[in-house]
Amino acid sequence: MSAVAVPGSGGRGRAKAAPALRIGTAGWSIDKRYADGLPAPGSNLERYARRLNAVEINSSFRRRHKPSTYERWASSVPEEFRFSVKLPEEITHDRGLVGCDEILKIFAAETAGLGSKLGTWLIQLPPKLAFDAKTFDSFFDLVNGCSDAMVAIEPRNATWFTEEVESRLIERRIARVAADPARVLGSGEPGGWRGLAYFRWHGSPRMYYSDYDRQALFSLGRRLESARLWGAETWCIFDNTAAGAALGNALEIS
Repeated sequence: MSAVAVPGSGGRGRAKAAPALRIGTAGWSIDKRYADGLPAPGSNLERYARRLNAVEINSSFRRRHKPSTYERWASSVPEEFRFSVKLPEEITHDRGLVGCDEILKIFAAETAGLGSKLGTWLIQLPPKLAFDAKTFDSFFDLVNGCSDAMVAIEPRNATWFTEEVESRLIERRIARVAADPARVLGSGEPGGWRGLAYFRWHGSPRMYYSDYDRQALFSLGRRLESARLWGAETWCIFDNTAAGAALGNALEIS
């Protein structure tokens, strides 16, 4: 990691290497402020992937992409690069995880185009969606049958932050996202399955816009390193993209 990270956090002296630390942004737009650090030639994605090792595809939330599109994206990045893909709005927000069999199967078939570079499915839930055990079990039975991708869930309703839900997430090997700003008590810390830690930094105090200063990035860097050293593959995605701050933050902390 860069100067904002924890000093002395390398792997020297450990018998086993720590899991991957993946830093990226929601999408791969290149703000002109950072273009010189991501030089041509190549597409924006190719240039982005020379400096960062992960990206979150948010466009899948609103619209479908062909398998060939995912295949093209996968072919544009190095072998060690990974994609996280956000589940469609129709599944999470419109249907509330109910009656999604065909839609989810289609999504799985499309994202399979990423091949070995598919890292994570991101499931962001609407604030109104309360936890329901029957819905949870039915939906994640289907998820487990559709894809081998890791799963990170970002609930935004207080009913998801209980010991019962935590146990279910661990049993299902589902990570709960750590979000900033934390909209619900407990949502600022990673939870669920400890094999994956997924941080989504949306911009604070103004969501999607605010830039994180050097001190905030240093603090975040310590948290990422701590998660990685407990044995989790650790993702950090900056979603403060509206004014172009995300890329700068990712580059500084990577």
